[in-house]
Amino acid sequence: MSRELRVFTGSAHPALGESIARFLGVPLGRAHLARFSDGEVWFQIQDNVRGADVFVVQPTGPPVNENLMELLVMIDAFKRSSATRITAVLPYYGYARQDRKDKPRVPISAKLVADLLSTAGTSRVLTMDLHASQIQGFFDVPVDHLFAAPVIMDHVAKQKLPKLTVVSPDAGGVERARAYAKRLEATLAIVDKRRESPNVAEVHNVVGDVEGRTTLIVDDMIDTGGTLAKVAFALKEAGAREILASSSHAVLSGEAVRKIEESPLSQLIVTDSIPLAEEKRRCPKIVVLSIAELMAKAIRNIHEEASVTSLFV
Repeated sequence: MSRELRVFTGSAHPALGESIARFLGVPLGRAHLARFSDGEVWFQIQDNVRGADVFVVQPTGPPVNENLMELLVMIDAFKRSSATRITAVLPYYGYARQDRKDKPRVPISAKLVADLLSTAGTSRVLTMDLHASQIQGFFDVPVDHLFAAPVIMDHVAKQKLPKLTVVSPDAGGVERARAYAKRLEATLAIVDKRRESPNVAEVHNVVGDVEGRTTLIVDDMIDTGGTLAKVAFALKEAGAREILASSSHAVLSGEAVRKIEESPLSQLIVTDSIPLAEEKRRCPKIVVLSIAELMAKAIRNIHEEASVTSLFV
């Protein structure tokens, strides 16, 4: 007898959970999620999940600590309700930016979160565009690491942009940018960026020819928008004809939207891995693409013990 496929969602991004369930053709699992008066998470599963193959959709975006704790409590409940397998579906993996000791006396938060998920009872992790690929090695359970690239590149290809150059905003993103450039048959440029402190970076040089060309900045995450705006201005000064940008994860904290609106960017392409507030969606430069179908295909393949490799780029 095959295990029943069940999809549940926390409060971080219920719309994405509902879309994933719709693509899978299964009803979204019923559960009651609330808070005690002091803010503690209260959770109860309202469906029988004994022996089920459970997928819990919960990106750990802002508020990161709230959403992470909620996910841990949910996973513990499924474990204690005898679910056969529990897969944590994290379209966005919070705390991924501290993935190594690059300074004295700092934590490796990405590893800590991996340990917390394992301790809670996670059997498997499905995530997308980790800030650093080596985070997969922090887990002692299987990790399926998807990429938003197919969704974003399909959108870009349909626009038939002339004389396209893909731009990596820093040296660390060259591999990602090169993959985009290869698939889009574009040239490649790199920006020499140096991070002085968290959320503060300085742009020094543009390496590569962008004069008179359409440029596409490719990044995994946009937080405050400061670096993206500086890269856009640097490309404009270098003679770029049009400047677009894409990002898998639109954190867009603080004054990010204002910085984007005031920058030379003509379009910012993001996914719905993190829910975007309505006022941010109203920004005419921001285009939001859905990853629901991509995540649903991965969940289906995992449930049926089929290969997920075909969804990778």
